[in-house]
This record gives sequence, structure tokens and C-alpha cells, in this order.
Amino acid sequence: MILSTFVQALAQILHMVISIYIWVVIIAALVSWVRPDPYNPIVQTLYRLTEPVYAWIRRYIPTVVGGIDLAPLILIIGLQFLDLFLVKLLFELAASL
Repeated sequence: MILSTFVQALAQILHMVISIYIWVVIIAALVSWVRPDPYNPIVQTLYRLTEPVYAWIRRYIPTVVGGIDLAPLILIIGLQFLDLFLVKLLFELAASL
């Protein structure tokens, strides 16, 4: 009972973190279209949260197509897959305990 509740809580927190990060990626992509002030603390935070993951994706997949960087889209698809697969797997594990 306790282990099942712990795994459910872990799955719910993971779902929440993935959802928040998806919104961070969306906001960072939208902000990048308007040439923001690079010294703005919000812009710097968004850059620090997203750029390391974009760099990792760009190392393995060519992301620029027709002058458009698809790294945010690839990241969102990957996060959605994790959310649908891993979180559901954790909830099913919790139900079986």
C-alpha cells in the first residue's frame, strides 16, 4: 500500500515536471522569435533551461530545416513520449503493487 502510493506520487510529480518543461520550451521558442534582450533575467533563465538540451539534440540530429530550428519540436515530441510511456508505466506499476 505504501509503496504503491509512493510510486503513484512519483509518477504524478514526473508528469507535472514534464508538463512544466514543455511549457518552458514553448515559451522559449516563442520568445526567440521576437529578438529578446539577452540581458533580461527571464530570457537568460529560459536559455539556461533549454539550450543544453537543444545542444544535446543537435549533436545527434540535424535540426535546422529551411532556416527553421526544429530542436524545440523534437524535444516536445520526446517529452510527450516520455510522459505517455514512462508515467503510464509507473501508474500501472503502482496499480499492480
